[in-house]
Amino acid sequence: MLKSASKIDTTRTYNHLLNQKFTPAMLEGTMKPLFTSYLRTWGDLGISHIQFNVVDRETLLAAQREPEKHQDLVVRVAGYSAYFVDLSKGLQDSIIARTEQSLGR
Repeated sequence: MLKSASKIDTTRTYNHLLNQKFTPAMLEGTMKPLFTSYLRTWGDLGISHIQFNVVDRETLLAAQREPEKHQDLVVRVAGYSAYFVDLSKGLQDSIIARTEQSLGR
């Protein structure tokens, strides 16, 4: 995925956002060094922008059901951060539908 994104000539486009969603488990324990390598690769390939959401689907769905319990949940949208519970249902659904990335070994 990073190699594909690195082929985009961002000097010729004005809308080059790359959204990625990882579960919290992808950044813990033995996955931490792999994620660090992923970030280094991103930089080495010269990709100008990636934004991450590190949250699992279940948490997002719980925030839709009980927003009062998730007032502090912040997500990346498209170039900005926002409180998840303040977003429209359609935008929340779009963030939930994003593919959860994995760094398989």
